[in-house]
Amino acid sequence: MSATYDAIVVGARCAGSPTAMLLARKGYRVLAVDRATFPSDTMSTHIIHPRGVAALARWGLLERLHASGCGPIATYAFDFGPLTISGSPRLPGGGHDAVCPRRIVLDELLAAAAVEAGVELREGFVVDELVVDDDRVRGVRGHTRSGATVTERARIVIGADGRRSLVAKAVGAASYRERPALSAGYYSYWSGLPTDRFEAYIRPDRAFGVAPTHDGLTILIVNWPRAEFEANRKDVAGNCRAALELAPELAERVRDATRETRFVGTADLPNFFRQPSGPGWALVGDAGYHKDPITAQGISDAFRDGEAMADAVDEAFAGRLPMSEAMARYQRTRDASALPIYELTCEFATLAPPPPQMQQLLGAMHGNREAMNGFVGVLAGSVSPAAFFGPQNTARIMADATAAAAA
Repeated sequence: MSATYDAIVVGARCAGSPTAMLLARKGYRVLAVDRATFPSDTMSTHIIHPRGVAALARWGLLERLHASGCGPIATYAFDFGPLTISGSPRLPGGGHDAVCPRRIVLDELLAAAAVEAGVELREGFVVDELVVDDDRVRGVRGHTRSGATVTERARIVIGADGRRSLVAKAVGAASYRERPALSAGYYSYWSGLPTDRFEAYIRPDRAFGVAPTHDGLTILIVNWPRAEFEANRKDVAGNCRAALELAPELAERVRDATRETRFVGTADLPNFFRQPSGPGWALVGDAGYHKDPITAQGISDAFRDGEAMADAVDEAFAGRLPMSEAMARYQRTRDASALPIYELTCEFATLAPPPPQMQQLLGAMHGNREAMNGFVGVLAGSVSPAAFFGPQNTARIMADATAAAAA
């Protein structure tokens, strides 16, 4: 049987919808399916760093997100106890601020944009298996909400179905650079807890923070080591309150606020890269690359990879490159972009105290606007970790601190 679609995208949230939308904008016939219906919520880190916001702007969607009541976040503040490093997460040379949308709003906006571009979206559709002929993926077989079995075929099936990807499992996508789950994270939404910035608090064995989101609410996030997950899950609210006492000023603000939702969280946070393609299939977003959410890179990475995946598929379909070469280049580019922040994220996710050398550097950059912006930019994915923590830059920060102390 011939393919009905150019591409079937399995999963229509923050990786799948942009991938489908961009392919449709290039003129391809795309089917996107998701077991959920929109609007609906999903567990998420919420923050979209400036490079992800820049993608929304390129796609013509940023004004829509702002109009939904999701304002810009111009400042990040990392409170280490003895000192706070505060700065702008903006990309070097300017650009956009961060945002912190609720997924119940963001995902519906992205899905709607995909449909506007010409994507056929089937909500409440569960993929049961892939259709494989001659060792090549040819489509999907699944069922609708009514239980009817449906088979659809395409030139490529793209799995954007998260870290537990059915597509990845079905094709046996190999994992590499794996790290075990390192932390557990929980979040809830609060009223009466105003903030206009992303505040992160770093303490031994704990990390927590707040940021403004939709509907005048603030998201409160708390992380602790994976080893404590089973014990702490018995009283998540109590253990979150105990963690906040490590930052008394924030704890007092939270006591005066109202928790509007239950805590949502997990310790199922493995760290891995997966082989992102094979005959007739590809993986994008968390399906192809996942790391601990403590640095909140997931949505921005999904946007980056969705854009790159659409470009790679287009190159192959248009005959400019064989599919294998286009996907190999996609993988190389993805891994080169992701690896530095992947390693830094895994280090942060251990929740170990900063080593003495890092503590010394933090002390030196405190009060140095350029250095603090650079540090914040690293954690926002705007600045290269290798460049910022390289010997030449760290020596300059230390020298500036010495000169300032002597003045």
